[in-house]
Amino acid sequence: MAITDDLRKTLTDPTPLYFAAGTADLAVQQAKKVPALIEQLRAEAPARIDAVRNTDPKAVQDRVSTQAKEAQATVQAKVTEVLGALDTDLKKLGEQAQDLALRSVGVAAEYVVKARETYEKVAEHGEQSVKTWRGEAAEEINEIAIAVEPDPETGKKADADEPKAAEAKAAPAKKAPVRKAPVKKATPAADK
Repeated sequence: MAITDDLRKTLTDPTPLYFAAGTADLAVQQAKKVPALIEQLRAEAPARIDAVRNTDPKAVQDRVSTQAKEAQATVQAKVTEVLGALDTDLKKLGEQAQDLALRSVGVAAEYVVKARETYEKVAEHGEQSVKTWRGEAAEEINEIAIAVEPDPETGKKADADEPKAAEAKAAPAKKAPVRKAPVKKATPAADK
């Protein structure tokens, strides 16, 4: 039965659907920014094209070769430093490998937690989007307003329990059925 319960819970959990709705809503929000970016690129494109056309190829080639030589020198220096710093002691290398593995596990766990938090935030955004699409957000705001607005008769703010109490007063009170005690029949006394 545990598998059936797990399947039922998995199939009835709306969180993945809320996540999808939140993702879609965020995508729409980002898509609304695209026309402005296209206009910006359209305005900047002629200046950039002219800058590329007017650039001297020899100057670019010299700059790239200088950067490549600097990068090669830096890489060689780092490799020499790392190889010189390697400890040949196997025990120390084993400890370093174990420490690195534990750090990796810790980092992975941290990323899992962050991913879960992000998933929940997007799902919550999706839930709010779905409520907005359905018009449920307006209903919740009305319920909050009723709880916060002062009562016209008393001038006091309504408690959170008062709407429930008002509903209870409006609904007819149901009485529990009255049980009558069984009537004992008197047995006639035997005449002797």
